[in-house]
Amino acid sequence: MLRRRNKKYSKELKIKAVEEFLTVNGSQREICRKYEISSDKQLREWIKLYLSAILDLYDKRIVSYQIGAGNNNQLVFDTLDDAVKENPKAHPLFHSDRGYQYTSKLFYAKLEAVHMRQSMSRVGHCIDNGPMESFWGILKFEMYYLHKFTSADELVAAIEGYITFYNTRRYQRRLHRMTPMEFHYAIAV
Repeated sequence: MLRRRNKKYSKELKIKAVEEFLTVNGSQREICRKYEISSDKQLREWIKLYLSAILDLYDKRIVSYQIGAGNNNQLVFDTLDDAVKENPKAHPLFHSDRGYQYTSKLFYAKLEAVHMRQSMSRVGHCIDNGPMESFWGILKFEMYYLHKFTSADELVAAIEGYITFYNTRRYQRRLHRMTPMEFHYAIAV
């Protein structure tokens, strides 16, 4: 009796198939046939989504966010572009971790173009990125771990719904028992 080996797939093929599935909304069977993937289950196992968000430290609101199929520069650039579009007169200090997207010369040039300064802690000291890490923990605890998601669309809808809830209906003690948006508008007046 011969043991059947699992087919090996290249990283490029996996990325192409998942991106096509997420953006074109083709059927799983069509994509599996096109890329010669052995099963629908295999394609679903490859699907990973990445969330990039910008948090305002003053009022704790999520200023902008993007969800994408890859953890790449474009995801971070799109998030920054959305934040600048929503708040064109703001020139804050941009705190981040030391991920390759934030340490790239392109990202630094984008920040300089919109008159922002970047702040990063030393390796092993997450002071600058601590509030964002706290938000990721809250999101996972209050939304992600409570559900079992069966599709990427379902997960995207849940993330978008949670961020709307977080900004508009989740009261925070540090904001004098107001939501981030209530605090934002109260201070703006």
